[in-house]
Amino acid sequence: MSDTYKMKRIIVFVAFFFVAAFVSSDVMAQCDAEGYGNACIPKLASGFNFLKSYKIDSEGGAKDKVEYSYVFTKGTQYYINLCAGGSNTDGLVVSLYDAKRNIVATSKMNGEFVSAIAYPCNATGIYYIQYTFSGSSSKCGGSALGFKR
Repeated sequence: MSDTYKMKRIIVFVAFFFVAAFVSSDVMAQCDAEGYGNACIPKLASGFNFLKSYKIDSEGGAKDKVEYSYVFTKGTQYYINLCAGGSNTDGLVVSLYDAKRNIVATSKMNGEFVSAIAYPCNATGIYYIQYTFSGSSSKCGGSALGFKR
């Protein structure tokens, strides 16, 4: 083998190594929002029935918030929890807004984060469940919505 051929093989090998390393690090950095959402289901407070899980994914920081809507029923109490990697909520905040976009509950109070909110619904209608990232390192998580009457 010529020296030129050996050099080309080395360059191809090194290039392949860097591409493989880049791709694998990108795959490992993916958000497993569905996994976090599923992990939240058994963490609903006692007496609450599971309704729906939510994925919280900022898509690598491209989104400042993730929002969903759900119709709440008067006389029903709702419970929304948060699950994330790292410590406790990892800076994830859930805020609940009524149909007129008035905030009715939030998981960040006086600078402190709580991992769940409970809301006794007093008016049937559409409610907006908004997730934001306040100092979150991963901007990734999941949530579960439960109810009890």
